[in-house]
Amino acid sequence: MNKDSKMMIFCLFLAAVSSPVFSGEWKANVIKNLDALVKSCVVVPCSFTHPKENLPSSRLRAIWHRSKDRNQRIYYEDSTQVLENFRGRTKLLGHLGQNNCTLEITDIKDHDNGPFCFRIELARTESDTGTVDKFSFVEDCVEFRMLPDPPKPTLANPKTATEGRPYTLTCSVTHTCPSHVPKLTWSRGTTDEVTEVHKETGSGYWESQSILTIIPEEKDDHTEITCTTQFNGGMTSSTTMTLYVKRTENYNHIIIPTVVAIGTAVIFAVFCSLMIKKYKTRIAELQNQEGSVWNRLSRLSRRSRISR
Repeated sequence: MNKDSKMMIFCLFLAAVSSPVFSGEWKANVIKNLDALVKSCVVVPCSFTHPKENLPSSRLRAIWHRSKDRNQRIYYEDSTQVLENFRGRTKLLGHLGQNNCTLEITDIKDHDNGPFCFRIELARTESDTGTVDKFSFVEDCVEFRMLPDPPKPTLANPKTATEGRPYTLTCSVTHTCPSHVPKLTWSRGTTDEVTEVHKETGSGYWESQSILTIIPEEKDDHTEITCTTQFNGGMTSSTTMTLYVKRTENYNHIIIPTVVAIGTAVIFAVFCSLMIKKYKTRIAELQNQEGSVWNRLSRLSRRSRISR
């Protein structure tokens, strides 16, 4: 193999290795399926990559459209080009300059099921806004499972509460609209007794939690506690549980009767002792009186004998 052939092979190899780096591809990452509550809202997580250097948002324009027709736009910066049914209901939450194309749809209708796809337009220069490159991601679209009724919150709690001890209940609900978090409320308790947590569970779903900590009393036994969820759009759902309170273990039912019995016995013993003492004193007095009478009779008897 001559020197020229070796150089050609090396160049071809280098081109093959470096080609993906310089040419690359536009790719989008869109959640495929999401639950969407009618009358509420839904947020579609979306991101994209491109082979270009960092692109400013001023050179990028996002489009969301129906999968079957790119001209049926549900989002575009020029609202006059958006389907009338979606005007004012869609908003881009992400920043295109950060490769974020996340979409929010509010006031969900029962026919907003999609699929909806993302498309991006790139102006070649900031001044030449009329000349653009367009990239459609028709294989990365989102479709909604429409929920006519709101999901019920889930209550997690120990089975039995103990009187006078902290008792914690957790109410949680899953949703797909982190821009308008569902509001969780309790039928009892104060704001100081409630802690709220909001976390992402993955694949476009979020979980809202409300943690209630109370100190149950005996009167709370067999009472009901309700957790209510209010979603964006006004729809509500609730879950109710019955609170069972176990009384704190004590020995009052043993101690009190025992103390009463002992007290009664002591009083009775003191009374008897006083009565016996009084009885003995009386006997002694009587004996003293009998001795005095007998002595007088004896003296009288002796006197009568002497006088004779």
